[in-house]
Amino acid sequence: MEIFFKHIRRPLLAVLALGLFAACGSNQTSSDRKFLSVGTAPPGGTFFVIGGAIAQAVSNNVGELSWQVSSEATKGTQENIRRLQQSELEFAMANAAISYFAVRGEGAWEKEYNIRTVMTMAPNVAMFITPKSSGVKSIADLKGKRVVVGPAGAGFKFFIEPILKAHGVSYDDFTPLNNTQAGAVDMLADGSAAAAFLGGGVPTASITQACASQDIRFVPFDESAKTALFAEYPFFNAATIKAETYRGQSESFAGMNVGAMHFITSASQDDETVYQFTKLLYEHRDEVVKVHPAGRAINPKNVTKDTGTPFHPGAIRYFREIGIWPKADSPAPTE
Repeated sequence: MEIFFKHIRRPLLAVLALGLFAACGSNQTSSDRKFLSVGTAPPGGTFFVIGGAIAQAVSNNVGELSWQVSSEATKGTQENIRRLQQSELEFAMANAAISYFAVRGEGAWEKEYNIRTVMTMAPNVAMFITPKSSGVKSIADLKGKRVVVGPAGAGFKFFIEPILKAHGVSYDDFTPLNNTQAGAVDMLADGSAAAAFLGGGVPTASITQACASQDIRFVPFDESAKTALFAEYPFFNAATIKAETYRGQSESFAGMNVGAMHFITSASQDDETVYQFTKLLYEHRDEVVKVHPAGRAINPKNVTKDTGTPFHPGAIRYFREIGIWPKADSPAPTE
């Protein structure tokens, strides 16, 4: 939700009252208030849910900090990174694969973006799903079909393109469609799309919705393709979706983490703000878990994992303080 400011004239008495309040020893004025906006993603995916839960958990526990924290629905990682760079957001959810290319100015990024990791979070377990009636049984079968490849501007192409290439397929082989995860489910239901690339933290709301309304097939990844992807990119990892996670899923699915969700900020964000935000989020992570199981990834073993994007010094300071930052002589994210 975006926050808009309205500057209005206050009655003289109110101004005098504020002056008297300050004279009586108050060290906090309206100018001290800090508004922090957390960029998420469109409704239907896990980023939207987790980002909202993070903003709420921190907002509920700011204590004496004069912070107002809110979450904002966006188009996803790509928009979030650009808006962090422009100081339109203070923090954001992101996919580690997209961030990986952004900080290097590679792929479709026109320059290097100065973003930093605050925490590494849950695996982003995603795959192509299709109605069983579509006849699509492999990624090669996507050729000639209409396929939803994420919202426009979200940056899904950064990880979908390498996956397709490893399977001998390209965007030119099918008709790519842009839509939100919730919108993609509707397109699968009405037959306007044969398949959609969906995912996030497990369980993902959009996949749950799709499986609840029709018989869905998870399109398998080729094992040799996965091996090649894991060797070439640090953000791809194996991820298994346990049987019975979704309706009609009788067996475990050998999926992929296509870039862990991680929480990011701008390199220019001041250290103290990042330190305090990291501290509040980590100490109240149970509140995120109550909203979505993916919040369990906010744990000592996971939050400092290196996904290729340097960590912010403010976050490093907190992780060192509580003793979970890797030792100096161990491989660690770049400060």
